[in-house]
Amino acid sequence: VYSNGDRKVTIHLKAVHWSDGKPLTARDVTFWINLLRANKNNWGEYAPGYFPDDVTSVATSGQSTVVLDLASQVNPTWFTFNELSQIVPIPQHAWDKTSPTGPIGNYDETQAGAHAVYKFLDAQSRNLNTYATNPLWQVVDGPWRLSRFSPDGYAAFVPNKSYFGHKPMLARFVEVPYTSESAEYDALRSGSLTYGYVPISDLGQKALLESQGFQVTPWYLWSMNIIPMNFNNPSQGALYRQTYIRQAMQRLINERQLESAVLNGYGITDNGPIPNGPSTQYVDATVKAGPLAYSLAAAKSLLESHGWHPGAGGVAVCARPGTGSQQCGAGIKAGTPLRFTMVYAAGVASISQEAQALKSSFSQAGIDLALTQQPASQVYAAAVPCTSKQSDCSWGMAYWGNGWEFSPDNYPTGEVAFATGAVGNFGSYSNPRMDALIKATTTQPGQGPLNAWQDYTAEQLPMLFMPVSPVQVSAISTKLHGAVPQPADGLTLTPEFWSLSK
Repeated sequence: VYSNGDRKVTIHLKAVHWSDGKPLTARDVTFWINLLRANKNNWGEYAPGYFPDDVTSVATSGQSTVVLDLASQVNPTWFTFNELSQIVPIPQHAWDKTSPTGPIGNYDETQAGAHAVYKFLDAQSRNLNTYATNPLWQVVDGPWRLSRFSPDGYAAFVPNKSYFGHKPMLARFVEVPYTSESAEYDALRSGSLTYGYVPISDLGQKALLESQGFQVTPWYLWSMNIIPMNFNNPSQGALYRQTYIRQAMQRLINERQLESAVLNGYGITDNGPIPNGPSTQYVDATVKAGPLAYSLAAAKSLLESHGWHPGAGGVAVCARPGTGSQQCGAGIKAGTPLRFTMVYAAGVASISQEAQALKSSFSQAGIDLALTQQPASQVYAAAVPCTSKQSDCSWGMAYWGNGWEFSPDNYPTGEVAFATGAVGNFGSYSNPRMDALIKATTTQPGQGPLNAWQDYTAEQLPMLFMPVSPVQVSAISTKLHGAVPQPADGLTLTPEFWSLSK
């Protein structure tokens, strides 16, 4: 409930219990907020000035009401979908401690105490071997609890008998890891899986799987597919900071061709921060049309008009250094080559094919793109905000095949990915006008502010945009009931609704 000119939010909690029988209370909400406030720079959703910075006070009323006072008036749609949806109540009565054998307290209510609790919980979470045995992680409020886990990704779940909602019909739910796409596909073909994923490169065998009793369905997320660029890279950063260079690179991404040749027709064009699909009311006509669609001629013209001429090996070099409208730009010396590096996630054939296609396309305009591949986890770990003086700021571009996700629990604004200083602003892009346009979407209702922001983002390109591919193509056995094709609202499985027949 919003009041005081949309400066106060009152939250009434449902009657829910933890798996140990204790009630979920307002204190479990304030516990999460207190830990976040004291450790916000470790939170991937943090953007300076937004949650929790925009909350001036947090109070409780009885066991089931939380009251937030806000620093200024907000757009209630945005605050509900983007801020309140991030709150995850956690069990204060079981987790508010600073050591395995220490007592439960109210440590989170001081800055130092909240630091200590976070440090303890974070350390416990890093021990993957104890995920299924650590008493901390057995206190849950969902339909399942973890019964077995191994660091390679094997996870077995059994029903939480205290769950307040729809109780699972299966006795056990197991997630099985595979070393490669092909290994999992072989398991599907052999019949040892009731639910698996089909590599995009194997979709030509869709009819065969269907004849074996599988429903084959692509799973699209409502998300951007992005290539972050490191604006603070010591050698490449000055190039990334030139809007016209980013625009030239976007002009060289032939999304239609990638969708056809690499993604077997399963791609969705992404021209800006609000993707064209799945269908949404929020993307406007400008972004839908693609203001910087593929054009080799337009890319070459942009570079030539700013003083880039062919050099050794066909790589363009800066022939007109300077900051004028027809010069290379600030920080770019004469003779500097248009040379970039990109690390991409290994193990997925379509991602590798897309990276090679980019290298080939970029070269046609005189841009040299050096590629390396690493495990996806290492790509995620490398592509983080940094300063040019940090030793780990050497990454240039990064690609892992997807990006920031929207869902019905989100209003598609840009504070997490594009605002100055945001943890999720991987490349450290900073632009006062962008910040102002983002702020307008969070304070003013209606499509107008969203249109202004998304159009400017599609022109500015804080990150490059790639076609959205299915996060996976699911093969679901017809013997598995209730496992409907996945929604666009996130990486969510609901096996509590599943059942098996012989």
